[in-house]
Amino acid sequence: GEPMDAVQKMAGIPIMPKSLHRIGARMGRPEKAAERKMKASPHVLFPVGMAGGRERLVNGAQNVTVEMGERKCERCGKRTYKAKCECGGHTSFTGKTDTFTVAVENEVRNAEIKLNVHLPEKIKGVIGLFSKNKTPECIEKGILRAIHGLYVFKDGTSRFDMTNMPLTHFKPYEIGTDVETLKTLGYTHDYTGNPLERDDQICELKPQDVIPSKKCGEYLAKVAQFIDDLLVKLYGLPAYYHVEKPEDLTGHLVAGLSPHTSAAVTGRIIGFIDASVCCAHPFFHAAKRRNCDGDEDGLMLLLDVLMNFSREYIPEKRGGKMDLPLVIATRISPSEIDKEALNLDVLHRYPLEFYRKTLEYPHPKEVEKMMDLVAFRIGTGQEYTGFGFTHDVTHIADAPKISSYKLLGKMEEKLQAQLALAIKIRAVDESDVASRVIQTHFLPDLMGNLRAFTRQQFRCVKCNTKYRRVPLTGKCTKCGGKLLLTVYEKSIRKYLEPAQQLAEKFNVSSYTKQRLMLFETFVNSLFKNDKVEDTTLDKFFQHTK
Repeated sequence: GEPMDAVQKMAGIPIMPKSLHRIGARMGRPEKAAERKMKASPHVLFPVGMAGGRERLVNGAQNVTVEMGERKCERCGKRTYKAKCECGGHTSFTGKTDTFTVAVENEVRNAEIKLNVHLPEKIKGVIGLFSKNKTPECIEKGILRAIHGLYVFKDGTSRFDMTNMPLTHFKPYEIGTDVETLKTLGYTHDYTGNPLERDDQICELKPQDVIPSKKCGEYLAKVAQFIDDLLVKLYGLPAYYHVEKPEDLTGHLVAGLSPHTSAAVTGRIIGFIDASVCCAHPFFHAAKRRNCDGDEDGLMLLLDVLMNFSREYIPEKRGGKMDLPLVIATRISPSEIDKEALNLDVLHRYPLEFYRKTLEYPHPKEVEKMMDLVAFRIGTGQEYTGFGFTHDVTHIADAPKISSYKLLGKMEEKLQAQLALAIKIRAVDESDVASRVIQTHFLPDLMGNLRAFTRQQFRCVKCNTKYRRVPLTGKCTKCGGKLLLTVYEKSIRKYLEPAQQLAEKFNVSSYTKQRLMLFETFVNSLFKNDKVEDTTLDKFFQHTK
């Protein structure tokens, strides 16, 4: 443009713009680092039916009648649902399921004596089993998980979910691991080839090493303690992890898994980061079929997978085999992962020809030969190491630990913060921002909630049973409890007033305003009776006079 031409003329030398184009961007998804929980947060995959109440408490049930897989003892021939008979013999599945009446109170007491522990306040089970053979977990696992504050997933494992973050280099002080420990893990030299002696030297991350969130470290430490208790108290074997704090997990193996796949990838913990992400090599994320565009994946201790995962627990329904470690990949081959990770450029410095070529807006294929891509290294023996980078940072976690989106509570607060920012930034049209928020967020939510109200179910306050239509008796047919709506008028209207205020304040288009007016008309016609008018006592007396 003219300003740049003027600067070049005065300088007498070519001065290039920092950027030819700038684009705006919106946050796609907030960061996450939290344990994986199923609905009702169970500790054990043991059915308690309705006897466990709304919280499905195993230690709150007495005698329950539930459907489970029938097994037969190979020693005494007794019919049972347990993997091990009371006589000590092994049981085998008979190929069918049956209804068992279980004295849960006695089972819990026996498990408490066997483990030699004090029962926690709550041990949550499940209402019923959805696997093909309906095989339950043993109650002892649920007791130990509850003691350690852990939760079970549908396959018997305990997981921690985090947002993916690609990383190729790190400094020891960034991950909280000392130099001597890193040397024992194979990091004897920094990325330039000098011996590793200080915690501020830059190391190249190995493809299957991971640096999870500190929150993940705390949770996995509890999982490790649970596994040790399981080995010692239930199986009579020596403990394996001996973990007292998260740092003790350094060097131990984990399994990473994406929700839409059935193949886990093994990794090794080398430290922890003070952020809500899981840092790992691009190869590791690509092996999980991820491209790090805001995805979140689960991390599990490998021994937890090997000990507690079972195909017997997998739900027999569509999608039941997704998000399960049915296969575990022990090695990552760059030739077998997604091409996106192979398009990674690993130069230490971009050539001048590359910058000059960008002024012509070429197709990326025209300049890729100027770059050093991982794809060009396949089969050369240099596809795993020797990666470069163009910019160093003081600390890889030197950024806000929690985004404003998560810090701000109510939607109104988030909206005000977004629009306050839009008003301050000269390049942003606040009216357009308001219009987009209404059209892409408020209106779809409003219409979706209205649709949900018209198709809603009814829920029993006692046993939580849901009905598509209210029974003729007007109450729950299972326990006689009161039935309530699951979607209320308030949930439909909650975004209507903020959207209308937004539309008026920022003068959005007439079309958007009319859509809001139409929606309000729909809602009023559904909930307001024109023949019945709300009135006050004063108005009543005025009318009678």
